[in-house]
Amino acid sequence: MEKLIKNIDKSEIIRLADKVAYECGKIASLTLAQRPGIGITVMAFDENTDISTHTALGDALVYIFEGKASITINNKEYILKAGESVVMPCGVPHSVKAVTKFKMLLAVVK
Repeated sequence: MEKLIKNIDKSEIIRLADKVAYECGKIASLTLAQRPGIGITVMAFDENTDISTHTALGDALVYIFEGKASITINNKEYILKAGESVVMPCGVPHSVKAVTKFKMLLAVVK
């Protein structure tokens, strides 16, 4: 049977934020699902790292586990902290920057 969700144990309680570690000066990631209609990734941004402005082919939901991020959507900046989320709409320019080290869950639905 094909694995729909990968890289994590199933039927166990886990902390997704613990599944990806910070790397000095980098953005680390762990892909949990990558299918034609959805991508789910856990990411750890070191302080001052960023993903430059781009668009996505689907709506991108971000959930912040820890730390603080600056997310710009269509030239409007949003500061998110642990426990907060935002949706970056399909086809709309957006970027992500670490204000402090932070970890997030990214779900892109097409």
